[in-house]
Order: sequence, then structure tokens, then C-alpha cells
Amino acid sequence: MSSFRISDAAQLLGVSDDTLRRWAEAGRVATSEDASGRRVIDGAELARFAIAQSSSAVSLDAGPIVSESSRNRFTGIVTRVVKDTVMAQVELAAGPFRVVSLMSAEAATELGLEPGVLAVASVKSTNVVIEVPAQP
Repeated sequence: MSSFRISDAAQLLGVSDDTLRRWAEAGRVATSEDASGRRVIDGAELARFAIAQSSSAVSLDAGPIVSESSRNRFTGIVTRVVKDTVMAQVELAAGPFRVVSLMSAEAATELGLEPGVLAVASVKSTNVVIEVPAQP
């Protein structure tokens, strides 16, 4: 199993070396010494701790969204959801338009997306292709 030096583990967790050392001294994360006598964290222990940290994180509730940078919004009804263990394909009928979105299966489940649900497709793209059909 791999192990990580305190500085590398701290960077992966998004905290300072000192913060991670304090957590280790407080017993929140287990450390050991490598062959060179440096303090390290076992990879499996670091993964366990990272999961515990992210699940206990407190985020500020910003409230309802009142504006966003996306200008292309299509309100419609979900017509089809195809999920596997990782990804979901969600189809939305918005007037004469069919909008298809690929997202994580977890996101589709959390949003409660299933046929018949009212939803808004918000499209913001850095690459939009415009084609010109042949003139009759």
C-alpha cells in the first residue's frame, strides 16, 4: 500500500501541513514513520480520512438561485432516463427541441429525474457548431 508524506497528504486534502500535523497529534488521522524516519500517512487511512472530512464539511446555503451566466435555458419535461452504475443519459422535450444531457447517475438520482418530471436544461458551451443546409 502506498503512503504519503505529510506535505503531500495535506495538499491532497486542501489544508496546510501544520493543520494536518495538528489533526494527527489529536488522533484524528493515524500516521507512522517511513524508513527515513519521516512522518507518513497510509494511503487507505488517508482515503478514509478524506471521506470523513468531506461528509462532515459544512457548506453555506446560498439560498435559491436567482440568476446565472447561462443564457440558453430550455424548460421541458423529462421523457427518458437511462442509468448505469456510473452515468445517466437524460432526455428532455422542450417544445420542438430534444435536449440530451449526460451526467452522473448519482446526480440524476439526487435531482429525482424520471419521465414526467418538469426540468430546465441550461446550456452553456464553448463549442457550438452551426451548419448551413443545402439551398434548394
